[in-house]
Amino acid sequence: MQDGLLLDAREERAYRLLVGLSAARSADLAEVAELPPHEADELLQRLQAKGLVAVSQSADEPVFRALPPDVALGTTLLRRQESLEAARKTVALLSEEFRASASRRDAHHLVEVVVGATALRERLRDLQESAREEILWFCRANPLAMQGAENTEEYGALSRGVRYRAIYERALLETPGELDTIAEGISWGEEARTLPTLPVRLAIVDRATAVCPLVRDDELGIGEPTAAVINRGQLLDAVLALFESHWEMATPVTLHSAQSPTTEILDDNERFLLSLLVAGVPDKSIASQLGISRRTVQRRLDRLMILAGVDTRTGLAYQAARRHWI
Repeated sequence: MQDGLLLDAREERAYRLLVGLSAARSADLAEVAELPPHEADELLQRLQAKGLVAVSQSADEPVFRALPPDVALGTTLLRRQESLEAARKTVALLSEEFRASASRRDAHHLVEVVVGATALRERLRDLQESAREEILWFCRANPLAMQGAENTEEYGALSRGVRYRAIYERALLETPGELDTIAEGISWGEEARTLPTLPVRLAIVDRATAVCPLVRDDELGIGEPTAAVINRGQLLDAVLALFESHWEMATPVTLHSAQSPTTEILDDNERFLLSLLVAGVPDKSIASQLGISRRTVQRRLDRLMILAGVDTRTGLAYQAARRHWI
């Protein structure tokens, strides 16, 4: 066999011709294939050795008959598949050993520094496009590389089945236009939560790579923005733990809720309003983001308090969580 082929081109042609002939002598194959008799004999012997041809005697001359290829070659294919799987596992183990050794020798394999807003934007774009399982975000106010509306890669990743979990700083929710972008992401399947403040800006892709800007907020106007790209290691483990601890504390920002006899009479805007209220967003900002007046906000909250059977916003927030309205 050449290059791992089960049959070479001449053997495959001879087998196909023999299938068409049903049964044939060597001379018959030589005539149909336009081959010298000794080459036809050689090909038939090779096919017989591979279990693709059966031989019987007729008038003192052997007659060749094609046999089913799946029976003859199936065992060979299975052995090759097993060999390939063993080779794949060996390569994976060797690669992991190499990466672990390289990480101990050279810190560059653990942390890479990216300089410049354009380079950072491109790296975030590439990471999102290559994501297969999950992307985690800490979204602070005054983004370094891109505004939320510019992150169109999110929609492509969500449509591929990538899970997005994002925690938004409260000040970002109060920025004009940002809530519309967040609501759009939620409608595509993003899981959004909010906290009053976040410690850093952060993106983590498939729990394998994290991007963390190195510039403090009070130094944003000084020089080019820089970020650390962190690969697998204890530093990445620490960053993942940081995200998960904040995720547990964060308040959900929702458009929809599980249906129940009570939630059926809440519309999407009321559920969104409730999630912003629980997150601590002021009435003025809620009104601005929803495109309604502060008086309308107050009126809707009054209605929700009546539904919840409470007379304070604190009680409303408690009942909203207790009744799974958000």
